[in-house]
Amino acid sequence: MNAPVHQRKRRSGRGVLWIIAGLMLASGGIRLATGTATALAREVEELVSDKPMAESQQNCAPDESVAAVLKALNARQSELDMREDALADRISALNLAEQEIQKNLIALQTAEAELTKTLSLADDAAEDDLARLTAVYENMKPKEAAALFEEMSPDFAAGFLGRMRPDTAAQVMAGLSAPAAYTISVILAGRNANVPKN
Repeated sequence: MNAPVHQRKRRSGRGVLWIIAGLMLASGGIRLATGTATALAREVEELVSDKPMAESQQNCAPDESVAAVLKALNARQSELDMREDALADRISALNLAEQEIQKNLIALQTAEAELTKTLSLADDAAEDDLARLTAVYENMKPKEAAALFEEMSPDFAAGFLGRMRPDTAAQVMAGLSAPAAYTISVILAGRNANVPKN
C-alpha cells in the first residue's frame, strides 16, 4: 500500500529540517575553528570587565536635571558623612568625659570619707581636751578659778562653766565680779534659746 500524499510531504519536510540543522552545526564548528571563538571570548571578557562599563558611562551622559540631582545627592551624602563623623567624635569625647567624671567622683567620695574621719578624730580630740581642761578647772580652788575666768572672754568662760558640775560652777560664779557673773549668766541662759521647741 502506498502512503497518502500529505504523509509523504511531511516526511520529506522532516528530512529537510535535519539537513538545515546539520548545516548550522557545521557552520558553528567552522567558525569556532577559524577564530570566531577567540572573538566571542574577547566580547565576553569585555562584558565581564569594568572597562566597557566605564566607557559606556562616558558615552552615555546623563540629562542635566539628573546630573544636578546626583550632584545634590552626593553633596548631601558628604554632609551626612561629616555629621556622622562629628557625632561619633562627640560621643567619644562624652564617653571620655563621663569616665573622667566617674574617676573624679570616686576620688571625691574617698577624700570626703577621709575628711569625715579626720574631722571625727579632731572633734574627739577637741572634746577630750575640753573635758580635761574642764576637770582641771573643777579641781582648782574656786577663788583661783574665778580669777582665771574673770580674765577669759565671757563666751569662753560660759562654755567651761556650762560643762562643770553645778556645785563647782556655782562656787566659781560666786567668786566672779558682779558684771562678769551677769554676762556669763546671760550667755548660759541664752545658749539654747534658738533651739526649736517642736
